[in-house]
Amino acid sequence: MPKIHRPKRGSLAFSPRKRAKKERVGFKTWPESSETKLLGFAGYKAGMTYIVFKDERKNSVTNGDSVFCPVTIIETPNIRVAGIRAYTKTYEGLKPLTEVWTTNLEEDVQRRTSIPKNKNIDDFTRIEDNLDRVSEIRAIVYTKPFLVKGVPKKSPDIMEIKIGGSDINDIFEYSKKILGKDLNIKDILSEGDFIDVSAVTVGKGIQGAVKRWGIITQNEKQGRGGKRRHIGNLGPWFPSRVRWTVPMAGQMGYHKRTEYNKEILKIGDKGSEITPAGGFVNYGIVNNPYIMVKGSIPGPNKRFIGIRTGIRINPNRQTILGSPIEYISLESQQ
Repeated sequence: MPKIHRPKRGSLAFSPRKRAKKERVGFKTWPESSETKLLGFAGYKAGMTYIVFKDERKNSVTNGDSVFCPVTIIETPNIRVAGIRAYTKTYEGLKPLTEVWTTNLEEDVQRRTSIPKNKNIDDFTRIEDNLDRVSEIRAIVYTKPFLVKGVPKKSPDIMEIKIGGSDINDIFEYSKKILGKDLNIKDILSEGDFIDVSAVTVGKGIQGAVKRWGIITQNEKQGRGGKRRHIGNLGPWFPSRVRWTVPMAGQMGYHKRTEYNKEILKIGDKGSEITPAGGFVNYGIVNNPYIMVKGSIPGPNKRFIGIRTGIRINPNRQTILGSPIEYISLESQQ
């Protein structure tokens, strides 16, 4: 008799599949970098289109051919550095040592957020006096959704971004320069870079076990009481409880997900270069700087996207940087 083999339906890697607490995402881990600059950025997903490029990769099977490639557009208006936070290393991990804030905030931001009380204002003295204890410096930045016509909210999204570098003195001097300043996407990333993107996926509400886990529906003889879209049993008698590995109905979607090694194909300032006729569906026209990323990213249009310099980059991975883009689809998506 042949051996019956049926892989388990659904991946347990992302369990428990609970709703994300908020749409603004952040990163807990940052890559090591010898260049003194911010290691991340933020933007809003505008939508997807496609390009055709001439493949000039040496070891590619399509070398010399025109290749179709789906791309995602992320609108990235300038972010402003509202504060600088210094961390010291303890046996329990990184702990905040002190922070410095600026008063150079826009009116739209001042109405919707406030500087924390009892904090240093434009004064780096405490950080400079304890620079020997500082192991990491991060920038507190906020986005400007009021500049993005496709996003209906006005409140800024605030997040922390690590400042990379090998010398803490250079990092400190860099943090003094950027406090209260606007930073452009070109100051941090360039075409051909690999990035990690993090976002909250599309929410699908409460779903059954068939759609949520992909279990097989039962036939008429197996189904009990005419029910076919459920599991046969909840588990063994012992232990006398339902294990977390049993596929059950529950929340599907609206989870935080991070995807690694997304290649930046293009960075531009004119949104008309990539906006389809009539604008992106459920978004509109791109008016601010943008990046074109190869492939898809999590989340629906208008979703906040956290961007980080790639942390798992393969040095031998091929890039299509240098392969000329022959065509960008600007056809209407309506």
